[in-house]
Amino acid sequence: MRTFSLQKCLLLLAALGLAAVWPGAARAQVEVFGGYSYLRPAINLPGSTAHPNLNGWEVTGVYNAYHWVGIAADFSGHYGSVDGLNTHVNTYLFGPQIRLHAPISPFAHALVGVAHENLAGATDNGFAAAVGAGIDIGVAPFLSFRPIQLDYLVTRIGSSTQSQPRASVGLVLHF
Repeated sequence: MRTFSLQKCLLLLAALGLAAVWPGAARAQVEVFGGYSYLRPAINLPGSTAHPNLNGWEVTGVYNAYHWVGIAADFSGHYGSVDGLNTHVNTYLFGPQIRLHAPISPFAHALVGVAHENLAGATDNGFAAAVGAGIDIGVAPFLSFRPIQLDYLVTRIGSSTQSQPRASVGLVLHF
């Protein structure tokens, strides 16, 4: 299975930005989140399961086609080590997001897509899904602070299913 490159992610976000200014989309809005992300996956090792603390990044672009409903594209990368072996987990997720627009703005999403895991050079791809919610606090008309986003991330890599929490914090730009 092919993985997404950073250039493809940026191209997708640029396309979402262009869609926001397209004629007829005057009521639509694009928001782009970027920030720190923490993941505690269950990684299967021969004879045991490890639960490392992985640190990384998350970028999400949301095209709000209606006032409170949008389509999200969520990309993340988490890095660390398991028993001294370098590892990283990347996710590429898409799905609906609902939001209550207010100065303190809660949201929730349900996303599906692909996960890519690399453990000491051995890579594997599989199904991924996340259900989560968070809160954005308006700082300026074009900027919000996201103090917390919590997701329940499920991946199916190889023959096992992993359930793992993901927490993120960062900034949201509104276009």
